[in-house]
Amino acid sequence: MSRIIEGLLYSKSHEWVKVEDGLAVIGVSDFAQSEMGDITYVDLPSEGDEIQAGEEFGALESVKASSDLYSPVSGTVEAVNEELESAPELVNQDAYAAWIIKVRMSDASELESLLDAAAYAKIAE
Repeated sequence: MSRIIEGLLYSKSHEWVKVEDGLAVIGVSDFAQSEMGDITYVDLPSEGDEIQAGEEFGALESVKASSDLYSPVSGTVEAVNEELESAPELVNQDAYAAWIIKVRMSDASELESLLDAAAYAKIAE
């Protein structure tokens, strides 16, 4: 059974969001990483990139498949988890510790369209 953490917000495309110091910290859910298998590469955006909610910002590649990452919020990429460039398996080890990007949100009301843990659990069954 995949872990779903209370207090995080989730998108239907299996990204999670945690708001920390005004930034949206974004990663991929435990369900998504378990479905993909061993992650071999993380395609990251650059710091300073503008991203839009619902649009692709990167990708995960595994031995089984490649999967695009979709941003749950709009804004500017403030930080990328460079550790994932040399150690993409960190996403498999702990999907909630291995954040992918941090975004300065341009519209925090976009968070209202995301799912809470209980609602996400229903689509991740």
